[in-house]
Amino acid sequence: MDNFEQKLQRQPLRQVPTEWREEILAAAEVQLPGAPKRSEGGSTFIAQLSTILWPHPKAWAGLAAVWVLILTVDFSLRDKTPVMAEKTAPPSPEVIVELRQQQRMMAELIGPRDTRDADRSKPFVPQPRSERVEFMTA
Repeated sequence: MDNFEQKLQRQPLRQVPTEWREEILAAAEVQLPGAPKRSEGGSTFIAQLSTILWPHPKAWAGLAAVWVLILTVDFSLRDKTPVMAEKTAPPSPEVIVELRQQQRMMAELIGPRDTRDADRSKPFVPQPRSERVEFMTA
């Protein structure tokens, strides 16, 4: 190592005066106008949000615009027509009488309903156990 480097290593580190630090940081903020501002009294929500969004602010703004567009389209395409059950009134007594007449006419035209033998179910009659045939294998 050089003689100069050895002298530097032996020197104790000193703290930068507070007023210098504030002046240096203020000058750095002026040089980078788009950079997130540091918060004076601790971290606030906006400062934290700014830190998260800082790397790509245009991408985040584009993503927010897309979501606003999606929500706008979704709300505009919703069916705003009322349900039919809400609009219809109960049938009038004349309509009910007419429907009953039609049912009677239909019953007369079709005639009585006969069930076929195949459609009828045979009643289950249990047989005594003694009549059951058992096969024994030897």
